[in-house]
Amino acid sequence: MVLSDKQIEFNSGNLDFSSEIKERSGVDINMCWQCKACTNGCSVAHAMDYKPNVLVELARMGLRNEVLKSSTIWICVGCNTCSLRCPNQIDMAALNDTFRKIAIEEKVTVAQPGILEFHRTVLRSIRNHGRTHKLGIMLWYKLYRRDWFSDIAVGTRMMIKRKLSLIPSGIRKIAEIRNIFKTKRMA
Repeated sequence: MVLSDKQIEFNSGNLDFSSEIKERSGVDINMCWQCKACTNGCSVAHAMDYKPNVLVELARMGLRNEVLKSSTIWICVGCNTCSLRCPNQIDMAALNDTFRKIAIEEKVTVAQPGILEFHRTVLRSIRNHGRTHKLGIMLWYKLYRRDWFSDIAVGTRMMIKRKLSLIPSGIRKIAEIRNIFKTKRMA
């Protein structure tokens, strides 16, 4: 079976990895049939180094390093389309959440530069406003990256089309959202 264009070292397998994943995510990756329903439904699969079904297969083979170092776990947007399409109800979005948590705990170098800070910026926006404020997220991320002008044309078009609001909209019960962040530590 061809898994990817990348060369994979099979001598680094860790057979306990699938057990750890099941314990931490509640997902039994050994139920995967490799039908590719997850990959076929993924709107960002084209940008991934390993397609979702391949990532599951790598995890089943115990290739922990390949999974944790992949850009796939960071590119996943968590839309759950893959999970909804799976005939065996494998929650791919939950798997990617688990893979990201393990990667952060083990201080694995993040494959997508800046993506972890982007995730933190989105969470900060949700904590502060109860929902995402796109302009605020863009500004914080631009400040982090020190890259102010590379996509100014896109930002300008979004402003003209009223896709970016200058003032964040809030929610009525913001305290409930903030309580979630008090009980959960942001990575």
